[in-house]
Amino acid sequence: MWSNAKDKALRDRAAQVIPGGMYGHQSTVLMPEGFPQFFTDAKGTRITDADGNVYIDFMCAYGPNLLGYDQPDIRAAITRQQAQIDTGTGPSPLIVDLAETLVGMISHADWAMFCKNGSDATTMALMIARAHRGRRKVLVATGAYHGALPWSTPRPGGVVAEDRAHLIYFDYNDPQALTDAVAQAGDDLAGIFATPFRHDTFADQTLPDADYARTARRLADAHDALLVVDDVRAGFRMARDCTWQTVGVQPDLSAWGKVLGNGQPISALMGNDRAREAATQIFVTGSFWFSAVPMAAALETLRLVRDTPYLEQIGRIGLLFREGLAAQARDTGFALRQTGPAALPMILFEDDPDFRLGYAFCGAAMRRGVYMSPYHNMFINAAMTEADIAQTLEATGAAFEDIKRNRATLRPSPTVAALMGT
Repeated sequence: MWSNAKDKALRDRAAQVIPGGMYGHQSTVLMPEGFPQFFTDAKGTRITDADGNVYIDFMCAYGPNLLGYDQPDIRAAITRQQAQIDTGTGPSPLIVDLAETLVGMISHADWAMFCKNGSDATTMALMIARAHRGRRKVLVATGAYHGALPWSTPRPGGVVAEDRAHLIYFDYNDPQALTDAVAQAGDDLAGIFATPFRHDTFADQTLPDADYARTARRLADAHDALLVVDDVRAGFRMARDCTWQTVGVQPDLSAWGKVLGNGQPISALMGNDRAREAATQIFVTGSFWFSAVPMAAALETLRLVRDTPYLEQIGRIGLLFREGLAAQARDTGFALRQTGPAALPMILFEDDPDFRLGYAFCGAAMRRGVYMSPYHNMFINAAMTEADIAQTLEATGAAFEDIKRNRATLRPSPTVAALMGT
C-alpha cells in the first residue's frame, strides 16, 4: 500500500532549513499533490522514495539517466578512478582523453571544454559568441530554456533588466521571425541560440523544421556570428552526434550536459575552429570542473554510446510506451497529444486547458508505481524493457479508468492555476 509519511516528515524538516523546503527543477511544487520529494535508492530504471515506494521512473533525474541508474560498467569506472585521483591541484590525463573522444564523435567539434552544469555550458557559449567579434546581441527563442543563470532563468526573482538587455527573442521554427530578429540586432549580432527541438514546459513539443535550421546557419554565416545548439537536454537521445545533424546543420558551438556522465556531474561545450580563438579569450573555471571521476564516467558512457544499440533501444521502447498510451486513451474516451521524439515523450490531454486531467492521471499512475510528469517532457533510458512498459501500461490503464470515473469531481492544481493566471 502506497504511503508518504516519511516524505511528509522530511518536508517539514526541510522547510525549516531550506528556503521553500526545496528549490530548482527537482522541487515537486509543480507536481501533483503527494508526489515524493525525497529518494533513497536508484537502480536501472527504478527509483525508491523515502517511504520505500518503488517507481518506474520516466523522468530519469530530469534527463541524466541515459543508460540506467548505477549502470555496472560506469560504476566500475567510477570506483577505479576514485582509488587514484578525483579533484586535485590539476586535472588528470583523462581530460585530454575525454576531449579527444568527443572531438572524434561530434562531427562539428574541433575542441571541448568541461564544466558541471548545463547552465555553465550555455553561458560559456554566450561569452564565446560575444568574444568572437566583440559584439553583444544574442538571439534566443521565446520560451526556450537555456539554464538558470540571470541571463536565462525562466523566473524573474533577482533578475534586473540589464541582465537581459542584449537578448532578442524570436519564435522557434519561424524563419521569418528569426530573419527579423537578426535585422534588429544589426551589426551587433554575436550569436544565435537554438534548441534541438522545442521542448518548452506545459506545451506541445515541436521538431525543428529543416528550413528554419538552414536559415539559422545561413544568417550566422552571413553576419559572422556563431550558431549555438543547446544539446544539454536532448544530446545523445536523438543521435550519436549533435542533434541538429538530424536536419543536416552543423553549429559552431554545442552545449552538452545531463547524460554525459550518466548521472555524474559533468557538462561540456564543444566548438569548431572558427570559435577556438574566442574560447581562449574568456575566463571560466570552477573548483570541481576538472574532477577526474566524472570524466572517467563520461568516457565509459561514451564507449557505451558508440558500441551498444542504446539509441535504437530507447527509440523502440519509447514507441511502445507511446502506442500503448494512445490505445488506452482511445479505449477510455480520452484524446492525447503525444509530441516530440519518442525517446523524450511529452504527453498532454486534449480539452484540458487547466491540466486537471493530466495532473489527476499522473497522480493516479504515481500511486501505482509509475513516475511521470504532467507538464515536462519525459525521458526513456536504455535500461527500460518491454516488461517495464507492460507494467507501466498496467498502471496507466488503471489511471485512465480512475480519471474517467472521477472526471466530474477533478479540480485544477492551485499552483498551476496561479502560474497560468487562471
